[in-house]
Amino acid sequence: MADEVKNETSEVEVEAGEAETPKKEKKKNKKDQELDVLKAELEAKSDLLARTAAEFDNYKKRTDREKAGISEFAKASVVKKLLPIIDNIDRAKAADKESADYLKGIEMIVKQFSSIVETLEISEIAKPGDIFDPNLHEAVMHIEDETQGENVIVEVLQKGYKLGDTVIRAAMVKVAN
Repeated sequence: MADEVKNETSEVEVEAGEAETPKKEKKKNKKDQELDVLKAELEAKSDLLARTAAEFDNYKKRTDREKAGISEFAKASVVKKLLPIIDNIDRAKAADKESADYLKGIEMIVKQFSSIVETLEISEIAKPGDIFDPNLHEAVMHIEDETQGENVIVEVLQKGYKLGDTVIRAAMVKVAN
């Protein structure tokens, strides 16, 4: 009889242990499932981040290529406008320098160039009588002249040009103090 009591007790203990195991397994399974879900989300976010970084890198490369292309196109456009002038200068070099047509041809080239400069909206900086502006002018000489005001441009030694608000080349000027 004592053996039967021991067997019953062990069976009860085994059944109780088995009852605890499914609860622990359910908790582990639930935690494992949550962990698997979180790992999957992390992997998806990491993948998205990597794709976004690659896409941004491709965007930067593409915009850099486009900028270079636009710059090259703009330069080509300006050069294309200058080619007829270069052709006319070559013709002038081959012409008889003593003829009246030579001087007339040079004047035509200057007019043609002025027309292109105007088309490109390039404006000349400085003329005698203007007030000296260090942003636009480079003073290479100063003179004392009582008839002129202070910081007035007396003479333009080299013309300056600007495109819109951008100074292409500052004008070299003589300024009165």
